[in-house]
Amino acid sequence: MLNLLFCFLFILGVYYLIRNQLNLKKAAEISHQALYPRTEAEFASVLLPPEWKEMESPSKRDKSYLYVKWGTIMALVLLTIVLGIVLFTNWLDSSIFSIAYFLFAIIRVVPNRGNLFVFSRGIILNGRYYSSGQIQNYEVEEIVRWHELYGLHDRLNYGFKLSLRVKSIIPFYNNYVVITNREQLNTITSLLNEQGIHGEEIPEKNADHSVN
Repeated sequence: MLNLLFCFLFILGVYYLIRNQLNLKKAAEISHQALYPRTEAEFASVLLPPEWKEMESPSKRDKSYLYVKWGTIMALVLLTIVLGIVLFTNWLDSSIFSIAYFLFAIIRVVPNRGNLFVFSRGIILNGRYYSSGQIQNYEVEEIVRWHELYGLHDRLNYGFKLSLRVKSIIPFYNNYVVITNREQLNTITSLLNEQGIHGEEIPEKNADHSVN
C-alpha cells in the first residue's frame, strides 16, 4: 500500500517537473507576441515573488532557462533513484512523511520562473499559458503600511499586488506579481478588461476604489 502511495507521489512529481519545463519552453517561444510587457520600462515594473526581481524576457539561451532545463533533468534522475531505493529496499518503512518531504525538496530544487505576459486572448502566468476563458478575475491591492508585503523590499512599498484567479492553477505557484506604479497597472488591467476579464481593487480600510 505504501509503495503504491509513493509511486503516486513519484508520478505527480514527474508530471510537475515535465509540465514546468514544457510551459517555460512555450513561454520562451511565444512571449515576443505579447502586448505587455514589451519595453524595458514595462519589464522593470513587474516584480516577481519571492525574490522581487524584475521580470526578464525568457530566452532559451539565457542562464536561468538552462538552469531550469538541466535542473529538471537532474531532479528526474534523483526521483528515479529514490523510486528504485524505495521499491527494492526497506527504506519506506522508516517514515512515509520523511520521504514525501524529500520528494518535495527535490521538486523545489528546480525553480519556477515567474512571469506575466498579456496577449490579446490570454496570458502567460508563471510560465503557463491561460486562455481568456480560463481566467476568472483579478484583484488589485495597494501595498501600503500594514499590508502583508509592505517592507519586504523597498520597491514593493506603495506598489500594487496584482492577483489573477485562474482555473486549475498548478500547486506550488504564486498567482500574483507586484506592479510598481499605477500607470503600468492601468495598462495591464485595460488589456485584461478588453478580453472580458474584470476585477476589483480591494479598498484599504474605508476607501472605495474600483478598476473599470
